[in-house]
Amino acid sequence: MLAVRLTQETTGRRRAVARTEGRSRIARAAKVGLLGVLAAPVLSGCSVEEVIRFGWPVGVTPEAEAMRNLWTWSAIAALVVGVITWGVMFWAMIFHRKRKDDDGSLPRQTQYNLPVELVFTAIPTVIVAVLFGFTVNVQNYVDKDEATAGGPADVRVDIVGFQWNWEFSYPDEVGPDGQPVSTLGTSDVIPIMVLPTDRSIEFTQRSPDVIHSFWVPEFLFKRDVFPFPERNDQDNTYVIDNIDTEGAFVGRCAELCGTYHSQMNFEVRALQPALYDRYIQLRKETNPVTGRPYNAGEALQELNCGEWCAPEAITTTPFPTDRGQLAAQATG
Repeated sequence: MLAVRLTQETTGRRRAVARTEGRSRIARAAKVGLLGVLAAPVLSGCSVEEVIRFGWPVGVTPEAEAMRNLWTWSAIAALVVGVITWGVMFWAMIFHRKRKDDDGSLPRQTQYNLPVELVFTAIPTVIVAVLFGFTVNVQNYVDKDEATAGGPADVRVDIVGFQWNWEFSYPDEVGPDGQPVSTLGTSDVIPIMVLPTDRSIEFTQRSPDVIHSFWVPEFLFKRDVFPFPERNDQDNTYVIDNIDTEGAFVGRCAELCGTYHSQMNFEVRALQPALYDRYIQLRKETNPVTGRPYNAGEALQELNCGEWCAPEAITTTPFPTDRGQLAAQATG
């Protein structure tokens, strides 16, 4: 009996020592991991803001920022759930692994534990419901068809995507020829859509041929440009509250639409409101040099405001194709 008792005490001490050593290893690993997480942003030269973006690019509209916030908090929530899950997993693997001195008996069984099962069912359900609610809220904000402040948008732009270029027109601004001010891209000229900063903008888009996709990467969303949107039951009007920074932003077609899909580029030029107003005023006038209405490049050059008033696109270049012969489809 004494020998059995000594054996049991020795086994108990070994197990206690093993548990202590296991906890010590976990503590050291946790410290190293935490140090690595804290040091990574410093060593990589990234700011805290860049780190919590988790790869999400920088946008230039409130809608883009709303999507970034949703992405950031969704990623953080996923990491929290992951850390808890990994912690429980590794704890079970370390403290309940089979040891050399085990007697082969099974550990205490906890299956069919109703409280635990309810918790493990309720928590994921709540997490999914909360993420769904935030997602719907952001989606409704991004897809809205009127300005957040209510009422019509400050600026309206009609977008026509056709094989393989773009036409942008301002239906509320009439040129000297009695037609809305517009910019038509050709094989030789990248069309420039001039927009104001700090004003709400309404876009209405359509296509006369196949499905295209209006995509400005800095807006952080894509919108399909359907032919016959009414017939296809597409809501083809949406609003952004404002563009919050001046600049030139490349735009692309993000839908495979034919031979020259990859060359179907345009440029968004965001100007201060005063410059934009002057640009629109020039587009409504006749250029005394040419005797014709100012086109986009001539009006921008007349503004003479530096890089953002360059008369030609600065984010992309035209491609020598035969796209020009199809330009007439844009107004068909």
